[in-house]
Amino acid sequence: QVQLVESGGGLVQAGGSLRLSCAASGRTISSIAMGWFRQAPGKEREFVAGISWSGITYYGDSVKGRFTISRDNAKNTVALQMNSLKPEDTAVYYCAADRGHRSRWYVPHALYEYDYWGQGTQVTVSS
Repeated sequence: QVQLVESGGGLVQAGGSLRLSCAASGRTISSIAMGWFRQAPGKEREFVAGISWSGITYYGDSVKGRFTISRDNAKNTVALQMNSLKPEDTAVYYCAADRGHRSRWYVPHALYEYDYWGQGTQVTVSS
């Protein structure tokens, strides 16, 4: 079992930045893929960014070039640096982890590929 706790959400003006953090407990994340998803009111949860256990990254089209995912295995944390934020980035952001045993080259990016989820943190971008 992996427990995930997100932090770092808040209110920011368009063009600003925020850094989300996800702290994992229950097991080391060094051998598992991690990801960030988001869900806006009335919309489905969508993939934002993912990172394989070896450090390969993959991004959703709407955040490419603006968001950066990183991991610190020593601290058992994953971060999402969000720059040039837009009002359409407003959503609850969720951290997710898979069970491991994937190729070092593969970054899961579908909801069903992740097994553990955090409670989410609200990000609001004002125009």
